[in-house]
Amino acid sequence: MTADHTAWPGRGTRGRIVMLVDNSVHGDSRVQKAAASAAAVGWDVILLGKYSGKGEDTWKLGDAEVRLIRMNAKLSVKPKDLRGAPLRRPLAYSSDRIHAFRVQQVKAWRADLRVRTDELKATGSAGLGATLSKGWLTVPKAASRATSKWVTLRGRETKRLAKIRRTRSAPLDKLTTRFWLATMGDRAWRRLDPGVWDFELNFGPVIDALKPDLIHANDFRMLGVGARATLRARAAGRKTKLVWDAHEFLPGVRSWANQRKLPAMVGYEREHAKYADAVMTVSGGLADLLQKTHGLAERPAVVLNAPDAEATQKVIDEPVPDIRELCGIGPDVPLLVYSGLAAAQRGLGIMVEGLPQIPDAHAVFVCGDPQAAYVRGLLKRAEELGVGDRVHAVPYVPHWQVVPFLSGADVGVIPIHHWPNHEIALITKFFEYSHAGLPLVVSDVKTMAEVTRETGQGEVFTAQDTDDYVRAVEAVLADPKKYTKAYEKEGLLEGWTWEAQAKVLDGVYTRLLQGAGDDQNP
Repeated sequence: MTADHTAWPGRGTRGRIVMLVDNSVHGDSRVQKAAASAAAVGWDVILLGKYSGKGEDTWKLGDAEVRLIRMNAKLSVKPKDLRGAPLRRPLAYSSDRIHAFRVQQVKAWRADLRVRTDELKATGSAGLGATLSKGWLTVPKAASRATSKWVTLRGRETKRLAKIRRTRSAPLDKLTTRFWLATMGDRAWRRLDPGVWDFELNFGPVIDALKPDLIHANDFRMLGVGARATLRARAAGRKTKLVWDAHEFLPGVRSWANQRKLPAMVGYEREHAKYADAVMTVSGGLADLLQKTHGLAERPAVVLNAPDAEATQKVIDEPVPDIRELCGIGPDVPLLVYSGLAAAQRGLGIMVEGLPQIPDAHAVFVCGDPQAAYVRGLLKRAEELGVGDRVHAVPYVPHWQVVPFLSGADVGVIPIHHWPNHEIALITKFFEYSHAGLPLVVSDVKTMAEVTRETGQGEVFTAQDTDDYVRAVEAVLADPKKYTKAYEKEGLLEGWTWEAQAKVLDGVYTRLLQGAGDDQNP
C-alpha cells in the first residue's frame, strides 16, 4: 500500500502535529506511544518514518497516521569512494565488486586451461604438434598462477582500503577532518557526513505538503530536517513550532566506526538546536546536560519512556505469548530475562558467563533479531560453557504486550557497561521490568543504580564483574519478595506510566500552540 503524501484530513481539531523519526517506527515504542496518545487527545497527528523495504508503508496508530518515506539515499557514498586511491593503497581495486570480478575471471581462465590439458590427455594426441601444444600450455598456466597471486594481493589491499574508508581513521582522514572542523565549524558535517542530506531531501517535501502547526523531531537527524522545514514554513507566513525530542546525549555516543561521523553530527545537532521552540528528553540527567551543552533558556521537559499501562490493561484478555513456553521450561525453573537491543556494550555476555555458577537457572534474550550475529555468538558461547540448553533467544512482542510477556520471568537483568549515555538514563526496560513486577539485577551505572538502591527493587553489581553479577542474581533468587515489595509503595508505578508522561507531552504542545488560531493551515 503506497502512501499519498498530501495533506491528510485527520480527526484531530487542536492542530496538526507532524512527527519525524529516522527509523521504520516498528519497534520504537516511544515514538508509537507519543503519536497515539497525542492523537487520542485531539491533535491531528501524522508520523513520518523511514521505509525499510518490509511490510506496508502506511497504517494507523489509534487516530494517528503512520507514513513511511521511501528513501532515495544517494549522498551516503561519495564519488571519490568509488574510484581508486593511488596515494593510500596503490595496489587496491577501486571497489570490492571489481575485485570479485577479477577473482572469478582468473578462476575461469585457469578452468579453461585445465580443460585444454585434459583434452590432450583424453584424445591421446601424439607427435610433434601435441608435444608443442603441451609445452605451450605451461606458459599460460604459469601466467594464470601469477595473476591469481596478484589478484589475491590486490584483494587484501582492497579490504584494507575499504576499512580505511569505513572508519576514516587514517592519518590523512584525521588531518582533513581537523581541517574541515577548523574552517567550517558546526557546518563541517556538509563535508564530513553529507549522507544526512538524504533525510532532508526525502522528508522535506512531504513535511511542506502537510503544512504542520508543530513539528516533533525525534533525535538529532530529524532535528535538522524539522528545523529546516520550520524555517521554510515561517518564510511562507505560517507560525509553525518545532519540538526537539532528544533520545540520547550525542557527544557520548561511541558506537560509530566512522571517526568523522561523531564530530560531524555533534556540529549538525548544535547548528539546528537553536531553532527548537521547546526541547524534551528521556531523563532528568540528560535534560541537565542538554541545557548546559546547548545553552537552552529552559530545562528540557522530561518524558520518560514508560510502559503504556492503559494499553496493557486492554490486552489482558488477548493471547500474549508465554515466555516460558517459548523457552521450553516449566513454571518452577528460575528464568533471567534481558529485553532490548542486543549489542556488546549492553553487557549480555555476562549473563552467559555467569550461568554455570547458577544451577538450574535459564537466561532468555528478548531481542529484535534472535538470528543476529551477536546473538548467535552468545548462544555459541553458551554451548562452549556447557549451558547451551539453558540459554534462549526470542523475538520482540508488540509494545502493549511487553509487560505481561516479561512478567513470566523471575528476574529482569540490565547488565549495561559504563558508557556516558548509560549513566544518565532510566532506560525503557527498567520501567518495563518494574511494571512486570520483576526484581532487578542492574549494573552500577549511575542513575539506574541510584534509583534501584533507593527503591530497594533489586540488586546492583559491578559492571563486567561476573562474580559480582552471580552474587546479585543469587541474592534476588533467594528472596524475591524482599525486592518486589517495593512496587507496593503508593505512587511509584503510577508515576512510571506513559499516561503520566503523555500529560507532559500534551502540555508542551499546548503551551506552544496556545491561542495560535486556525489560520496556520491556509
